[in-house]
Amino acid sequence: MAEIQPNNPLHGKTLETIITHLVDLYGFERLGEEIRINCFTTDPSIKSSLTFLRKTPWARAKVEALYLDSLFE
Repeated sequence: MAEIQPNNPLHGKTLETIITHLVDLYGFERLGEEIRINCFTTDPSIKSSLTFLRKTPWARAKVEALYLDSLFE
């Protein structure tokens, strides 16, 4: 049985949805300033960001934290 997480704002959100939201809100330049990773600063794209973040848990955690902060601003 699937675990229900009604209070988790990340539940049901794909990584692509999260990155797209952040890019729309901040743009890649500001994202690169907020989170210092190359996929946001050197030739940035949604696709390259997805590839990197899927393989790098610490970076994904920072992106998810920034997403949560952006929801509660």
